[in-house]
Amino acid sequence: MKILFALFTFCFLLKPVYAQRLTKEELQDSVKTIPSFTIHKDNYFITGVPTHTGISKKTADAKYQVSFKQLLFRKKVPQDSYLFLKYTQKAFWNIYEFSSPFEEINFNPGIAYSKYFYDKDNRVNSLATLALEHESNGRDSIYSRSWNFVSLEYHRAISKKLVAGVKAWLPFYYKESNPDLMDYSGYGQLNFDYEFIPNRLYAQLMLQKGLSLDWKGAARPRILYNPFNSVNQFIVLEWFTGYDENLIEYDQYRSVIRIGFLLKSNEFDFLRARK
Repeated sequence: MKILFALFTFCFLLKPVYAQRLTKEELQDSVKTIPSFTIHKDNYFITGVPTHTGISKKTADAKYQVSFKQLLFRKKVPQDSYLFLKYTQKAFWNIYEFSSPFEEINFNPGIAYSKYFYDKDNRVNSLATLALEHESNGRDSIYSRSWNFVSLEYHRAISKKLVAGVKAWLPFYYKESNPDLMDYSGYGQLNFDYEFIPNRLYAQLMLQKGLSLDWKGAARPRILYNPFNSVNQFIVLEWFTGYDENLIEYDQYRSVIRIGFLLKSNEFDFLRARK
């Protein structure tokens, strides 16, 4: 947690070294014209093999995510902010096994309140989001996993190329089905998105640390490449290593390399410099 706090403070205090981001008026005009129903997190379908165990039809899998949000009011709510519903569904599919069963599906609905912040030149440079969220795997008995939490996210443009973010959460009503969940998920995560070539080549990194004294966290680096003549369609190479990739096996270590197709969210594009 001390590391998360230090990096959050760094992101907040570091002055951006470039100009030409959207002004407050330009941002508001853009929000008026974008669809109310849009992508929230990245949407993807990827498949791959483990590196921590033997490769077989039972250990290779596919993972996909569907994520969207609905802006509830086109006009701002008080404090120059926006209110929206969001939903993310992440599935783990044993696609290479006989009958291709699903190992796990995680459902994550929520309601969120977002506010943009501006620098002294009235240009947008950061975004904060307060949300009430639920996540579960929709199963019962000993296979049931669920938790509820209040989350706070803060994303800031660190440079012309880099957007950094921190997300912290306060859980409640979770100890009955997974009492040691925080030992593996912790209370927050860091995210970095670096733009090598606009709309062509990106690198992403997610870092998460559990509360246990030994290392029980996760890292998820990604490389995104766009070979298409489109705005948000990418080929993605992902490596997940650590714990808490899904709810059913949050306390089991896994290391998996996957490749596939990704629709990139433009949620933080407003924080980047304009060309």
